[in-house]
Amino acid sequence: MADIRVPAHIQPYVTAIGIEKTVQFLLAFGGSYVYLSENPQDRSPVARAIGKVAATELARHVGPGGFRCPTGKPFIAAHLKYNKGCTTNDIARKLHTTDVTIRNWLKAGESSQLDLFGL
Repeated sequence: MADIRVPAHIQPYVTAIGIEKTVQFLLAFGGSYVYLSENPQDRSPVARAIGKVAATELARHVGPGGFRCPTGKPFIAAHLKYNKGCTTNDIARKLHTTDVTIRNWLKAGESSQLDLFGL
């Protein structure tokens, strides 16, 4: 897996449940109100989407209760491109945005700092 920068507002999710489950969670609930419980029931939408264990860990790390879930689309785009090898068009279809937007997000995430030491 390539090292991609995880934004600060997404980091608690990645710390709690890992990148793959975080991407699943953000794709399912990003932009909407979601409720996390430390003891999720089988009918919980979050438990159905990412699993009961991951839902419990997420609630323990982020905190139980309701909140608006971030979309994290630029982060998801970078993950799909650099870790999964998806094409720009595939990513655009999955995130319901244009290929131009995806290219701009990926370009913005690249460092313009020159590598002076060749490391």
